[in-house]
Amino acid sequence: MTSPSLEIYLGELNKTPLGDLRIAVSDLGLVAVEWADSESRLFAYLFRLKRAVEQSQKTIHPYAKELGEYLKGKRRSFTFAIDWSTLKPFQLKTLKVVYAIPYGETLTYADIAMQIGRPNAYRAVGRANATNPMPLVIPCHRVIGKDGKLHGYGGGDGLPTKEWLLKLEGAIVRD
Repeated sequence: MTSPSLEIYLGELNKTPLGDLRIAVSDLGLVAVEWADSESRLFAYLFRLKRAVEQSQKTIHPYAKELGEYLKGKRRSFTFAIDWSTLKPFQLKTLKVVYAIPYGETLTYADIAMQIGRPNAYRAVGRANATNPMPLVIPCHRVIGKDGKLHGYGGGDGLPTKEWLLKLEGAIVRD
């Protein structure tokens, strides 16, 4: 685990097709992405990390640029680092599998539970996704139900946002 004194830099990405976003990064990489209308949830998360937080649009600029390109359909993957040190062990294991889901593809919660060696932990996988601090980048929108349908999404407008992201990527979505 990294030192709690590792500073976090906060900035904005506004006027995206999905609304205004807030981005938090450390010297190790991306820490969080949150919709502006859920800013209080972002601040609560950052508070739990017990690190100093400083506004710095300049520091988050490369992250905002790539996120903006992705949301305009001009980018399929991200080149910046992720600060994995903020995640708990089960969440880390789960979200690393989610992070590896290719653009335009999906996995089920059960698929992920199998990949992490916990075949009955699909509900815990769902919880790890629900508390994903880096939606869009760690693409929890690519995780679907065993029935092939969309289940749960806490970002933006919920399931319509998840559906929009999957359509952006050309993923097949069942109604």
